[in-house]
Amino acid sequence: MATAWSSRWMRSCYAFFRHSFPILANGKARCMSGLRGPWSKVVALGFGVTLSAIPITQKHDPSSLSNEALIRRAVSLVTDSTGTLLSQTTYALIEALTEYTTAVYTLVSLYQKYTHLLGKMNSNEEDAVWQVIIGARVEMTAKQQEYLKLESRWMTALRLSEMAAEAAYQSGADQASVSTHNHIQLVKTQVQEVRQLSQKAETKLAEVQTEELMKLTEEPPLLPAGRQASVEETDEEAYLRED
Repeated sequence: MATAWSSRWMRSCYAFFRHSFPILANGKARCMSGLRGPWSKVVALGFGVTLSAIPITQKHDPSSLSNEALIRRAVSLVTDSTGTLLSQTTYALIEALTEYTTAVYTLVSLYQKYTHLLGKMNSNEEDAVWQVIIGARVEMTAKQQEYLKLESRWMTALRLSEMAAEAAYQSGADQASVSTHNHIQLVKTQVQEVRQLSQKAETKLAEVQTEELMKLTEEPPLLPAGRQASVEETDEEAYLRED
């Protein structure tokens, strides 16, 4: 009897609240509907809201903006630039030295042939051969002037690289300093090897010219006009060297 009366009383109270306060009833329904949804959506929504509420700040390393760090970075750029300049001038100098050496050996070959044919050619033939030799000498001189000009530029680039390596060392950029020093030693070795080849060619040229002069002294032929001027020029150079 008491149980039945309690049930009727609860239903009456619920009907009264639903009729008097519909917002509470609808809110309860919405809340229960939300709870019936997948828990994963509810958790994801809550996690996203939590993250958006946390301020995210980017951390900066104060040491990366220090004066020392900026100087080292600038020095590294300088060593890279001077290294590129040194590489380019080294390549150009080696190419010019190689062309000069080739021109010297071409002249050596012509002198040897001319010396071998002395006394076996008439004046016209000898003059024609000598004109070829004169042309080869002009070409050799032009190649020599070209490599001397490039050698001056190479020396400037070398000094710049040496100064950049020193600046890198003083700034604490040890890797840049060591790399630059190694590069300098490498290009010096490469240029020295090519220089030695050109010096051997110059020595050989001096030998064949001396041999030619000795043969001319033993059996002086009838010299063409161009050859006579060259002999006088060679004698004058020898006299100046003795002075």
